[in-house]
Amino acid sequence: MPAVLRWAHLLTGDRGRAEDLVQHAFAATYRHWRRIEPGGAEAYVRRAVLNAHLSSWRRGWRSEETVPELPERPGPDLTGGVDERDAVWTALAALPPRQRAVLVLRYYEDLPEAEIARVLDIAPGTVKSQAARGLARLRTLVLRPGAAGRAMSVTEAGRPAAEGELR
Repeated sequence: MPAVLRWAHLLTGDRGRAEDLVQHAFAATYRHWRRIEPGGAEAYVRRAVLNAHLSSWRRGWRSEETVPELPERPGPDLTGGVDERDAVWTALAALPPRQRAVLVLRYYEDLPEAEIARVLDIAPGTVKSQAARGLARLRTLVLRPGAAGRAMSVTEAGRPAAEGELR
C-alpha cells in the first residue's frame, strides 16, 4: 500500500518516521486482520497510522528541530519554486495533527469528505470545519513577501497560487 506510506510521509514530514509508523500500523493490524472487512482494510490501516502518529505527537516525539533562518549559501539561488513549496509544507507541518490529516486526505489524496470522515472516524461536518480552519491557518502561515515583492498565497486546494490566479 504505497498510498498509506505517502500519506504517513505527509503527516510526519519525515520519510523514515513514516516508514516506522506504517510498519507499526501493519504489525498492529496483523493481529486483527481476520476481523477486518476486505473493502475497509486500507481505511483501517490508515486509522492505525494516524493513531500511532497522534500518540507519538502527544508524547512529544521530536527528532529534528527547525530553525527560523537557514545559513547563507554562496552563489546564485537556483531553487526557483522549491522555496514556495517548502513554505507550504513547513506551514502544513505546523498545523495540529487532525487538521493536517484532513487537509492531506482531502487535497493530496483527493478523498471525498465522506471517506475522510470514515477514515478518521469523525463527522462529515467536522471534516468540513477542520478543512476550513486548516486552510485559513495555512494562508496566515504562508502569506509572506515573495522574491519579487509580491505576497505568496495558498489556493483553496492548499497549493501556492499561480501568477494571475485569484488569491
